[in-house]
Amino acid sequence: MARTDERFREAFNALLDYCCTLSPGDQLPAEHPLAEHLDVSRTVVRAALDRLQAEGLIHWDGRDKTLLRHPVPADRLVIEAGPVSAEELERQFLDWVLRFDVPPGTPLNVTELARKFRVPAYGLQEFLASLSRFGLVRRRPKGGWELVGFTCDFAVELFDFRMTLELNAVSHLVALPADHAIWPRLAGLEAEHHRLADELDARFHDFSPLDERFHAAIGGVVQNRFVDEFQKVIALVFHYHFQWDKTEERKRNGAAIGEHLRLIDALKRRDQGDALIAARDHLRTSKQTLLSSLRSNALA
Repeated sequence: MARTDERFREAFNALLDYCCTLSPGDQLPAEHPLAEHLDVSRTVVRAALDRLQAEGLIHWDGRDKTLLRHPVPADRLVIEAGPVSAEELERQFLDWVLRFDVPPGTPLNVTELARKFRVPAYGLQEFLASLSRFGLVRRRPKGGWELVGFTCDFAVELFDFRMTLELNAVSHLVALPADHAIWPRLAGLEAEHHRLADELDARFHDFSPLDERFHAAIGGVVQNRFVDEFQKVIALVFHYHFQWDKTEERKRNGAAIGEHLRLIDALKRRDQGDALIAARDHLRTSKQTLLSSLRSNALA
């Protein structure tokens, strides 16, 4: 079982336990407090609520989530722990690094980390070898591995590379034919941005995953095996930095939504000049946010 599915099952069962504390007719809390209570993302919360409604446990209409009946044992999901996938291992490890759980220069104990991430030791060795190309880890002179970590220099170098890749993707995108799949995808993302802007006071935390999907859509129009490798780290770093610094988070996310919509408008008009200017402006804002986030964590 993939770790993501296991996480959903654990969250769903925990939500069942919470429903047992309520009475039929009671309202469940909003998604944000539920996500905090369950220690999962809102995406997982929504998936769990969808299943509660499908099983007839709740009636969900907008913000109203009414408990219809108490859970029974048959409602619970079976959890069978299994090894994580290569993609999930990469995400978990980068999450661990980017949340600053360990300082740069820390020796990496392969045996302990293999246990932590539930992978064989040889699998973790192979993973660290592949990750070393990004400069986040390196081999120690006398054997073993060391965490280089996420530093200010790393962030600036990564941003410069991201700017090159994304501006190239924008130039490719405006030249794509009208029947290309990117156009309906872009229209869907535009609608999501408008919905989030309309509900920003209650949902401003939802910007990070939307930002990740937006930039993945733009970068995805360029089919290049070398670009694909680095997009993983770029997406994760620039996704997580929105979570590091909570100062004026609502205002910052609202401004970024406006910048995204400005870029989408230029792309839809096939105006390469305006699109490149909008992309540069947005990426420069993103760089300043990233550096500010690093300063808040005493890394810059």
